[in-house]
Amino acid sequence: MAFQRACAVNEFREGEAVAVTLDGIDVAVAHAEGEYFALQDLCSHAHVALSEGEVEDCAIECWMHGTTFDLRTGKPQTPPATEPVATFPVELHGDEIHVDVSTTLNGVTPS
Repeated sequence: MAFQRACAVNEFREGEAVAVTLDGIDVAVAHAEGEYFALQDLCSHAHVALSEGEVEDCAIECWMHGTTFDLRTGKPQTPPATEPVATFPVELHGDEIHVDVSTTLNGVTPS
């Protein structure tokens, strides 16, 4: 695994995600229920940035059509999206969040 610094803990506001690019992959990092999560920052339906949507109840909502994706699994919880997005391992190092985009937690290959 190749963890890289993605962002700092203090870059988050309640209900928002932080957009970062690691090894050419756009990633949305989110904080929910006391944990940090990382998933591909691209809705599997509309191909827009998920990081621009709201984070609530361990899910992130696509701002365009309202699909919510589970932050743990990347699976869509509501239509119109039907395909999951890639999720990545996260480690906390002090006040910095590190993400490994070379491995997915859910087996989905980033597009």
